[in-house]
Amino acid sequence: MDDVAAAAGVSRALVSLVMRGSPKVSERRRTAVLTAADELGYRPNAAARSLAEQRSNTIGVVVSDLHNTFFADVVDGIHDRAVEHSYQLLIGPAWRKDADERRAIDSFLELRVDAVIVVGSQAPHDVLTDAAKRVPVVSVAAVVPGVDVIVSDDELGGVRVVEHLVDLGHRDIVHLDGGDGGGATRRRLGYTGAMEVAGLTPRIIRGEYTEAAGMDGVELMLTERTLPTAIFAANDLVALGVIDRLGDDDLRVPTDVSVVGYDNTSLAGLRHIGLTTINQPRYEMGKAAIGCVLDRLDGGRREAVTHVVEPELIVRSTTSMAADTR
Repeated sequence: MDDVAAAAGVSRALVSLVMRGSPKVSERRRTAVLTAADELGYRPNAAARSLAEQRSNTIGVVVSDLHNTFFADVVDGIHDRAVEHSYQLLIGPAWRKDADERRAIDSFLELRVDAVIVVGSQAPHDVLTDAAKRVPVVSVAAVVPGVDVIVSDDELGGVRVVEHLVDLGHRDIVHLDGGDGGGATRRRLGYTGAMEVAGLTPRIIRGEYTEAAGMDGVELMLTERTLPTAIFAANDLVALGVIDRLGDDDLRVPTDVSVVGYDNTSLAGLRHIGLTTINQPRYEMGKAAIGCVLDRLDGGRREAVTHVVEPELIVRSTTSMAADTR
C-alpha cells in the first residue's frame, strides 16, 4: 500500500479508502490509485483486512450433495442476495457425509468467515450449535435446534403425496425414504401419518437421496415380488432411479406404477420425464438464508428463528389412476 500511495502521489490512508470502496474519495484520486495498483500488480491482503476490520465479508456454504440440483438452486439464491450485500461465498461440499460436513465447517471457522450456511445438514446437531457459538449459522432444509432454520414443511409434503395417490385409487403405496438426509424424517412422518389416516399400512424402504437408492429399492421389491401400485420417492433423484429401474423390466410409469418425487428440481419438469413432485421454493429459501445472516450481523439479532415455507404438489405425467380402479 505504501508503494501504491507513492506511485499515485496520495497518502496510504487514501489508498486504504479506495481499496475498501469508500465513497469519500474523488473520482480523480480513485482512478490514480487503481491505475497505480494495477501497474504494480497490487492486490489487497484479505486476511489482514479481516483482522483489522473484524469482518471478512465471506460466508461459508456447506452443500450436502453437489450432484443434486436442489442444492444448486438453493445456492443460486444464497449467491444472488449475498452479492447484493457485497459478500463472497466459499463453497464446501460435504458429499452426504457427517465427517466431511464437520471438516468443511471447521475449515470455514479457521478462515474466519462471517457466517456459515449449511444446506442439507446430516451431522449431529451439536456440530452446528457449537459453530454457532462463534459465528451465525443457518441450516437450510434440515431442522437443527438452536440455529436459524429455513425449511419446507416436509411433513405436510409427505401428507400431500399420499393424499394425491389415495385420491387416484392407490392403496399399496411404498415410500423409499431419504435415510438421514435433511427433511427425510419429517417426510417419512407425513407419509406414515397420512397412510394410517387413510386406513392403509405404511411400507418404508430405507435409502438415501440418490438415484442408486431408487434403483436399489425397486430391485428389492422386484426380487421379493412386492412391487406396489405407487412409489413415493424421498426426492427427485430417487424418483429418477426408480423410473430407470422400472424401465429395465419394461414396467411403464404410470400405467404399471405411479411415481412421485420431492423437490421439483429442474430435471422433474423436463418434458420426457414429467415427474409429479413436491415443490420447494429453493431459490427463495437460499435468499432467506442470507436474510437470516444479515439480521444477525447487521441487525444484532441473537435468538434463533425458524422460517417454514409451504410445499406445493406439482402434478405431471408420472401419476395416474390405480390399475384396478380404471
